[in-house]
Amino acid sequence: MIRIQQLKLPISHTEEQLKQKIAKTLKMSVANIQEYFIKKQSIDARKKQEVSYVYTVDVLVSNEQKLLKKLKNNHLSIATDVAYVFPKNGTRVLKHRPVIIGSGPAGLFCGYLLAQHGYRPLIIERGRCVEQRQKDVEAFWKTNVLNIHSNVQFGEGGAGTFSDGKLNTLVKDVKGRNKKVLDIFISHGAPEKISYMNKPHIGTDILMKVVADMRNQIEVWGGEYLFETRMKDIVRSDNEIIGIICRNEKDGKEFEIPTEALVLAIGHSARDTFEMLLERKVPMEAKSFAVGMRVEHPQEMISQNQYGEAADMLPAASYKVTANLENGRGVYSFCMCPGGYVVNASSEEGRLAVNGMSYSGRNGKNANSAIIVTVTPEDFGSREPLSGVEFQRKLEQKAYELGNGKVPQQLFGDFEQRKDSTTYGAFETELKGAHTFGALHTLFSEEITESFVQGMHQFAKRIPEFDRKDAILSGVESRTSSPVRIPRDENFESSLKGIYPCGEGAGYAGGIMSAAMDGMKIAEEIARRYKVPEA
Repeated sequence: MIRIQQLKLPISHTEEQLKQKIAKTLKMSVANIQEYFIKKQSIDARKKQEVSYVYTVDVLVSNEQKLLKKLKNNHLSIATDVAYVFPKNGTRVLKHRPVIIGSGPAGLFCGYLLAQHGYRPLIIERGRCVEQRQKDVEAFWKTNVLNIHSNVQFGEGGAGTFSDGKLNTLVKDVKGRNKKVLDIFISHGAPEKISYMNKPHIGTDILMKVVADMRNQIEVWGGEYLFETRMKDIVRSDNEIIGIICRNEKDGKEFEIPTEALVLAIGHSARDTFEMLLERKVPMEAKSFAVGMRVEHPQEMISQNQYGEAADMLPAASYKVTANLENGRGVYSFCMCPGGYVVNASSEEGRLAVNGMSYSGRNGKNANSAIIVTVTPEDFGSREPLSGVEFQRKLEQKAYELGNGKVPQQLFGDFEQRKDSTTYGAFETELKGAHTFGALHTLFSEEITESFVQGMHQFAKRIPEFDRKDAILSGVESRTSSPVRIPRDENFESSLKGIYPCGEGAGYAGGIMSAAMDGMKIAEEIARRYKVPEA
C-alpha cells in the first residue's frame, strides 16, 4: 500500500472529497483506488482562518513501486506497520496459574493476553465490577458517603475509567503494542476512530462498557475474577514468592492462593498494599510526582482560542501547557478534559482528592485540567519509600478539612490575593460531588502556591485569559502519578523472585495506554518463561 502524508482538507469536507484528494495526489481516477484506510487524523489550527484536517492515508493501488517512482513526491511512501507478535511459550512448568493484583489497564491487558494464550489468569480486584462500581461512585457524588473499596480509584477498570478515557501516549512503540491496545478496545466496543485520531479518547461512558466486555472475554478464555477481594499479605520462601493471603471484603474471610507468578498491577492509590510490601521487605523507593488543583474555564473560551471561527464545527478543543520556573519547579497541565467535569476522587476516609472526567461527547460547559507543580523527596521531608504517600495524605487531609468533607473551591484571583471566595464569577463549576468554597491558598507551601500562580500567568501568554480571575480551582489534585517505584530488573521482575511490578502504581506508566502496554510486557515475559499450564 502507498502511504500519503500531509493530506490537507477543509474541516467541512465530505468523504467523496477525501477520495478525490487521494486520487489527485496519486494522479489517477477515483475508480483506480481499490481501498484506503485513514491512519491518522489531526487538526491544523495554526492559521485560524484556514483550520484544516490533516490526514495520513494508506491506499491500495496497482503497481505501487512504479507509481512512486513516477510521482516523486516526498509525502508518498510504501506503508510499513509493525505487526504485534506475542512471544512463543517458554519451557518452565507453571504449577499454579498467574495471579494479577488489580484490574486497571495494566492488569486488564496483562490478563487479556495471558487468558487469550491459555494461561487462565486469576485477577484479584479489591473493588467491585464496573457495573456496580458505577452505581457506587454516582451514589458517593450524590450523598458524599464514601465506599473505601469501590470508588473513583478502586474497582474494575482502575482510576482511568472515571477520567476522559484518553488513549494518547508518549511511549515509543517499536513492537506494535500501541496499535494492539487500540485494536482490542475497538473489538470490544470502542469507536473505530480511535485508531486514527491524533489524540484519541473513548470517554467514561463507553470505556465502562468496553472494560466489562473485555472481562467477559477473559472469562470465556478461562480467566477468573475475584471482586471485592484484597491482597492482604504475600507468602514467600526465601527469596521467592509462593502465594498470597487474600481477604474477602464482603464476609471478612481470609484465604491463601498459591502462585509463583504474581503481577502487581496495583494502581497508584493502593497505599495499604505499599505498606504491606514494605513490611515484607519488597524493595521500593520514593519518586517525584506533581500536585496542584483542577482548573475550570468555559469550554467556549478554550475552543475559540484554539480554533477561532471554526470552533462551532469542531469537537471541544483541548490544550497542553508547560512552564519551567526560575526556582527549578515545573508547572504543567495534566489530564485535560474538554467539555468535562471535575470529580471527587477520594478513596480514604477523612481525606479528599479530585480528578477530571469527560463523557464520549465531551459536551459539558466547561474545560478542566489539573495544573500541577513538580514535587520531589526534598519536599516530602524524607527519602523513606513511603514519604511521598505521607505527603499526599497530609494534603488530602487538609483539603478535606478546608471543605468540611466537600470539595473546596476558590477563584484564581482570590487564590492569588490569598483571600476567600464567596461566589462564582461569569460561569459556574461543573463538578461531580458536594463542593463548597474553601481557602485553597493555605493548602500548599508558599513556594508551591507561588509556583502555581506563576504558571497560570505564563500559560495566559499562550491562551489569553487562562489566568482570568474567575477561573475555578478545586483541590487537591494529588494522584497524578505514583509516589512510589517498585524496582524491577531487565526481565520485569522484582528482586523478590516471582513478583512482577507493573503499570502506574509500580511507577512504570502514566496513563491508560502506557499502563496497558506495560501490562502487555509482563504478559509477554510470563509467556516467554513458562509453558501453557495443562487444563
